[in-house]
Amino acid sequence: MTIQPTRLSDPSVRAFVHAVNSHDLEGFMSLLAPGATMCDDGSDRDLAEWTDREIFSSHGHLEVDNESDGGRTVLARYRNDTWGEMRTRWVFTVADDGRISRFETGQA
Repeated sequence: MTIQPTRLSDPSVRAFVHAVNSHDLEGFMSLLAPGATMCDDGSDRDLAEWTDREIFSSHGHLEVDNESDGGRTVLARYRNDTWGEMRTRWVFTVADDGRISRFETGQA
């Protein structure tokens, strides 16, 4: 059962999912703390390059099926024009100011 993005527990994760699904690059970037980092399938990646390729240029979309850790870990069906749909896990680290300082994703 999909969790509607507006019902996600953590406001930073909720905004992240909304920015991804609405293809809002500017809004997405405003959610990230300075020096934010990310990891895909266990390997650190260049955040700007990865988000352009895997989210914004390829029309990424998240459908969250489950959340845990206060909403900072989600299991989701992620799809984009490059890879199709896959089950993924996303883990977010949120700074004190509410911006995302790191996210990790990979196949679940």
